[in-house]
Amino acid sequence: MRLQNRLNQYQRLYLRLGDSLNELTVAELAEIFCCSERHTRTLLSQFQHLGWISWHSQAGRSKRGKLQCLKTPTSLRESYVQELLENGDHSAALQLSALDPQHLNTLLTPHMGGQWLADAPTLRIPYYRPMQRLDPQTLTGRAEQHLAHTIHAGLTRFITGQSLPQPDLAHHWHITNQGKTWQFFLHSRLYWHNGELITASQLGEIFEHLRYSPKSRHSLDNIRSLSQPHALCLQFDLHHADYWLAHRLADLSCLLAHPNDATIGAGPFRLVHFAPELVRLEQHTYYHLQRPFLYAIEYWISPHLFAQRSHISCQHPVRIILGEQDELAQVRPVRRTTSLGFCYLAVNMRQQNLSQEQAQKIVMLIQRSAMLEHLPIDNDLVSPSKEMLPGWPIPMHQVENVTLPATLNLIYHPPVELGLVAEALKTLLAAEGCTLTLTYHTGRLWDNDEQLGNVDLMLGDRLVGEAPQATLENWLRQDPLWPAILSDTALTQQAQRLTSIAQLADNAQRAQSLRDHFYQLMVNATITPLFNYRYQVSAPPRVNGVQLTAWGWFDFCQAWIPPEIA
Repeated sequence: MRLQNRLNQYQRLYLRLGDSLNELTVAELAEIFCCSERHTRTLLSQFQHLGWISWHSQAGRSKRGKLQCLKTPTSLRESYVQELLENGDHSAALQLSALDPQHLNTLLTPHMGGQWLADAPTLRIPYYRPMQRLDPQTLTGRAEQHLAHTIHAGLTRFITGQSLPQPDLAHHWHITNQGKTWQFFLHSRLYWHNGELITASQLGEIFEHLRYSPKSRHSLDNIRSLSQPHALCLQFDLHHADYWLAHRLADLSCLLAHPNDATIGAGPFRLVHFAPELVRLEQHTYYHLQRPFLYAIEYWISPHLFAQRSHISCQHPVRIILGEQDELAQVRPVRRTTSLGFCYLAVNMRQQNLSQEQAQKIVMLIQRSAMLEHLPIDNDLVSPSKEMLPGWPIPMHQVENVTLPATLNLIYHPPVELGLVAEALKTLLAAEGCTLTLTYHTGRLWDNDEQLGNVDLMLGDRLVGEAPQATLENWLRQDPLWPAILSDTALTQQAQRLTSIAQLADNAQRAQSLRDHFYQLMVNATITPLFNYRYQVSAPPRVNGVQLTAWGWFDFCQAWIPPEIA
């Protein structure tokens, strides 16, 4: 950028001369600027016009002129960064800034939280890392998954606080043929974010593609055929009844993206800017459901803010703080909730290095030692799991006189708390004469079942959405964890059980049957929840309508900022 170059040249001059009055020739100044004398005269003219210097030249090639720097480079950068921030150009401000983190924090913080810009309510959120491309088929991050549900629509969707799927692109649906035929009737006028009209035939083609996608095929493999009996109707004919279908179609893996650009959706907000420094969303002009109050949402990707974040932002990704610097004293938690998702321990029963009794003993050691309660983790951040879901208790194991193998290996992935659990478990098993080798996997999810094939223990993290039972049923179908740790016989039996459960029309019966299945997995020590996160959003009084979603973020469609009325 031209301004950046000018500031760099001025800084070179200031470092050589300071703010004292100097007498120099143009040739000497050209040497400082490392450019031609002609360009030096241009720079001097520009700097004088901007009020950065006082320059009085004398006629003659070798005559000395009088020059004095009137501004410090730091003050100039601060003023221009401030101007860019006031204009909402966060990316340019970061590129321009050469300030130390503390000074930059001071300038950035007042622009966070809720703002009214050009009569439009805008929410700015500081974020600690760059975002993944917002393609629902490739996302693994929790924040990105929340954004995907904001940008993209499905035939159905989940509303914050409601466990049953609600209409989205589909205005309503009918179920016939004993649960094997589903007809979804679309709203009459639907538009992609780029203004193109959405048609039923186009959605049918997208679903045909999703049926063979590695991310989506497990949710859609029961579809026998897709048809369009009416211009505004999509019909799904299934191999067998599936009363989870409306839930599946609201899942991340079944969100519908534009066929030519996976970041274009039909949800309440559209993506208008995506860069390493800034992600900006704006209202979808032709949104088919109730329009949100907020006009724009900006994620200011500012890792430097988090280097000294004791007061301006969250201490952990599950905590979000919104507010300006002069409001920090007023910021208070407005929503807290314990996540239904959990971090878990899984045991590989497929390779048979551990017997069922040995697996149960490992879980028993964790339960008896109170290891989780003594981890070096903020007590307000996590809560040891007592249930898999509310009403789904974790069995307590009683296994005596069982010797563990001399060596075992464990793999774990983020979040960071799982590393602390892994180290504590290593110490716990060492006291039993078992050496535990730890391996760290950098991805947020397991890549494939081959990755886990030779591993004895796994520590992972499972997000749970607004419909917890449906989320866990999808987990059993989609995650490569299960083919890696279950025997062929157990895997076949699980698939048959899930098919049987899906055919139960009553929601309560499906939930109870799924609970029984997971209880048996926990009894066998195949899977054990360890702890849940405690989500928290804090905000000053002027940010209203903050409703926590199951993902631990807040519903952008519910938040609002009161206007400043004189």
